[in-house]
Amino acid sequence: MTFVQIIDFETDRIDELKALADEMGSRLDGRENSPTRRLILRDRNRPGRYLGVIEFNSHEEAMQNSDDPETSKFAEQMAALCTRPPSFTDCDVVDLTDFT
Repeated sequence: MTFVQIIDFETDRIDELKALADEMGSRLDGRENSPTRRLILRDRNRPGRYLGVIEFNSHEEAMQNSDDPETSKFAEQMAALCTRPPSFTDCDVVDLTDFT
């Protein structure tokens, strides 16, 4: 079952954070258990608030990725760019519909 982690974070350094995420994405590219998709959303009603939606093939793969030292290093670097600690929500995808 597809698994998604939602990261709720606030930053006034989004360009630096995006560059860090892009660098991490390059290191993870093609690696087993890496995320399959990343979506970053900006809250229009609360300046500086963002949501990262990170998709994995399964919960198990997400947990293996989470245990990787590279992921821990990224999380520390990300938190240093935030104005408050990020919060995480773990979700199983029940339905996904693409509208054309």
